[in-house]
Amino acid sequence: MEEQNFSEKQYVIHPHYILITLVLFGVSALFIGFSGAYLYSRVQQNLPPVVLPPLFYYNSLILLASSYCLWKAKKAYREDNTRTYQSMLSLALLFSLTFLIAQIFAWNQLYSMNISLQSSTLASYMYLITWVHFLHIIAGLPFLIMFIWTAYTKMKTPVTVLIYFSDDDKRRKLDLLNIYWHFVDALWIYLVLFFLINLIIK
Repeated sequence: MEEQNFSEKQYVIHPHYILITLVLFGVSALFIGFSGAYLYSRVQQNLPPVVLPPLFYYNSLILLASSYCLWKAKKAYREDNTRTYQSMLSLALLFSLTFLIAQIFAWNQLYSMNISLQSSTLASYMYLITWVHFLHIIAGLPFLIMFIWTAYTKMKTPVTVLIYFSDDDKRRKLDLLNIYWHFVDALWIYLVLFFLINLIIK
């Protein structure tokens, strides 16, 4: 244990932070590429922009609430506040699941507006972009669930709580989860604004 702690102290930046940075750069490049393809198709084919249903905008608030809860969980961890830590993690999961369910209804709204994959190239790109983002939310859920399970099973006595809150590895993983979650949520805000700006600038 001491050898492991000693070796970790040699890092100026822990490898996990470098890895998450590379992953997020890759995801950013992917969505920038999607955005560019959407704009290119719109200009080249002179197509009208896709109109988003209202539920897309409400989903933004749900994701912001999820990010806020994770931020509060991280703050509670630093303050050794067990109850708040557990409840904020649980709320973050609840809001995330609500977003996923609401997004399915949002796609149904699009379909009811006669906007489907076959409607136009822009509609196809819009579905692709939002589906890929949907998958990134799903990809983060197992890690969030793992934190919740650990928080409720390993924090039952004052001693186990002390051990949990003094674990540098858990603190770092919680920090990484926050970085990923805030990034994915910010990415959704970017996408909604991107489609909205395209709608305004016809």
